[in-house]
Amino acid sequence: MSRMRRREFLNLSALAAGGVLLSSRLAFARADGRRSRFVLVILRGALDGLAAVPPYGDRDYALLRREFALRAPGEPGGALPLDGFFGLHPSLGFLQQCYTARELIVLHALASPYRERSHFDGQDVLENGSPRAHALQSGWLNRALAAAPGSAPREAGVALGQNVPLVMRGPAAVTSWSPSRLTAPDDDTLARITDLYAADELLATRLADALAANAIAEDGSGALASGAPAAQMPASAQMSPATATAAASPAAPGNARYAQVVHAAAGFLRQEDGPRVAVFDTSGWDTHANEGAAQGQLAGRLAALDAGLVTLKQELGAAWNDTAVLLVTEFGRTAAINGTRGTDHGTATAAFLLGGAVAGGRVIADWPGLSARALYEGRDLAPTLDLRSLLKGVLAEHLSVPARALEDAVFPDSTAAKPLRGLVRA
Repeated sequence: MSRMRRREFLNLSALAAGGVLLSSRLAFARADGRRSRFVLVILRGALDGLAAVPPYGDRDYALLRREFALRAPGEPGGALPLDGFFGLHPSLGFLQQCYTARELIVLHALASPYRERSHFDGQDVLENGSPRAHALQSGWLNRALAAAPGSAPREAGVALGQNVPLVMRGPAAVTSWSPSRLTAPDDDTLARITDLYAADELLATRLADALAANAIAEDGSGALASGAPAAQMPASAQMSPATATAAASPAAPGNARYAQVVHAAAGFLRQEDGPRVAVFDTSGWDTHANEGAAQGQLAGRLAALDAGLVTLKQELGAAWNDTAVLLVTEFGRTAAINGTRGTDHGTATAAFLLGGAVAGGRVIADWPGLSARALYEGRDLAPTLDLRSLLKGVLAEHLSVPARALEDAVFPDSTAAKPLRGLVRA
């Protein structure tokens, strides 16, 4: 075994148990022959869309959020500018730069068909693609992969994390990868296991595939681990102070593991013959207490998210130009601050579509307002945009999923949710 293969093996999760699920690979091609990449990031816990994308131009916003309301751009603790009515949380400096570069679409007042307030059911509806929780045992993205046109090498997509999420389960087999939690074996143990696996064709094949997947993932993170730059784009030119602080603080809860996953996602997607779709999630968005405003708990989470997106762009390199990244959450939070200085489970929220393939520089929102009469059930931002319209638009334009498949298989019972158009660059 070569020195390089030994190093790769030593980094495996549980001797390949971190997982490669062999599959048929789809190569999503644009009309100009370039290959599209798609990254889905699920923000588990219900992101406060009114904090991430504050509607400071709505006079009722400050009345509801009181001392937690973000001020207009240019004021102390103010939002980052978007379109003169909406802003971005000051921790989202990279997203604001993407907006300026016309690589970000911000969507507001959108929701899935789910109208209750259970995290578990809300996430199930978000991922299964139907109007009802637990109605399907497969996910909309997996069904879209199965319906998309393309040639057939090996992996359709990759799920990064401890488990393959529901959104990626279904008829299209996918690859999975997870950072290792185990101590690496020594060289002698490695050699013995290698000999043992070589005696069984299936185990040897699975081990070889796992080694290859891990090598790709580790290649995505090795540059940062060694202190070398992952790309020629200076991180300092792309980060707000809060983002830079989050990127430099891997000891913060979950930050180091999130960074590993982001590096791995980029490693997979930038391979010419690798997967074109990646899915991972982040948690910690359930801000019932001490949410904060320009600074505080939520600000730290948003800064870490922003820093991860900087890394994703850096490490994708030229592949960023063909990439669309979608950030979604199961539902929003209440319009008013609660008694514990946080927000409770709500309804409509914000989503973000960014990347070099995105026709960005705009906010899409049919704003319902935040007056007492406009609030959903008297407490939440009212939904005016169906999340499935966004998903259909991205899948149709970016991954070339046929319209019939989107209506019949990917999002059943969704005829009223017409796909958004013009989300991706021609």
